[in-house]
Amino acid sequence: MNADGQRTKRPRTRSRFDRKGLEAVVADLRGRIRFDASLEAYTSFKIGGPADVLVEPADVEDVRRLVSQASAARIPIFVLGGTNLLIRDGGIRGIVVSLSKLRGIHEEPGAVLYAEGGVGMPTLIGHAIRRSLSGLEWAAGIPGTVGGCLVMNAGTRLGEMKDAVKAVRLITMKGELRDLPASSIPFQYRRAVLPKGIVVGVWLQLRQGLRGEIERVVKDYLHYRKDTQPLTMPSAGCVFKNPPDDSAGRLLEAAGLKGARVGDAEVSMKHGNFIVNRGHASAADVIQLISKVRQTIKRKAGVRLDLELKIVGEA
Repeated sequence: MNADGQRTKRPRTRSRFDRKGLEAVVADLRGRIRFDASLEAYTSFKIGGPADVLVEPADVEDVRRLVSQASAARIPIFVLGGTNLLIRDGGIRGIVVSLSKLRGIHEEPGAVLYAEGGVGMPTLIGHAIRRSLSGLEWAAGIPGTVGGCLVMNAGTRLGEMKDAVKAVRLITMKGELRDLPASSIPFQYRRAVLPKGIVVGVWLQLRQGLRGEIERVVKDYLHYRKDTQPLTMPSAGCVFKNPPDDSAGRLLEAAGLKGARVGDAEVSMKHGNFIVNRGHASAADVIQLISKVRQTIKRKAGVRLDLELKIVGEA
């Protein structure tokens, strides 16, 4: 069964792109390049099969060159960065990109911060606090990158990414650099509708505030999250979207699903809408547990739960 409760076909042998073709695409890049690289360490779930090739571009120009060459060779690119992600055990074919080397931050007039796509949200929040800039308190405890949070329009009960975005810098799939004002980007629930490409930077419109007050709000929200969410265990945040006028977490708790397990994948005892990796969970374990949960909620509550979690890669 898959996450939708449908019977799946037997997995096919993992297909690969031609090694020489991949080597040609990444040959003149200045960043870090690894073939058959495990992706476990690059996801908050600590789960994921290998990438055919994992690239950490040195800078924006390296990203532009990579995208241009991969597009010309018709090799797909997948960009890491968000937290609501499960990579299947067979991994991802083609090129996987980590923007971990794009971590520059600079301040512009009018309480604006420009952050490159690979900047971690905790780093960005710390930078804003030191400069007494308010507007990112809602993101306290989110471990993703600026680029990933922009693409998924990450949010919490205090706010979401779209509330702070002024403009976005994007490398299109033709290798062109484009700056898009926030007014031209349709933001939806957990999604920003963008042209195909890679987000390499975001301008954030913040507000001048009092450092002590900003620190207090961040500290209080971190305490709230630690009290209500399993932040010390690998997870991918909320697995299911909340149905209209209800809470997915409440439905799972009412159905007695807290603590349900498949292998080392477990519905958190702390928050019903989190699945945690207790140590050695596979993607297959998580997907089987998702199916179990959805079938139970459909049977007991008559509600179909839609995924907030993004599942990618090959079985």
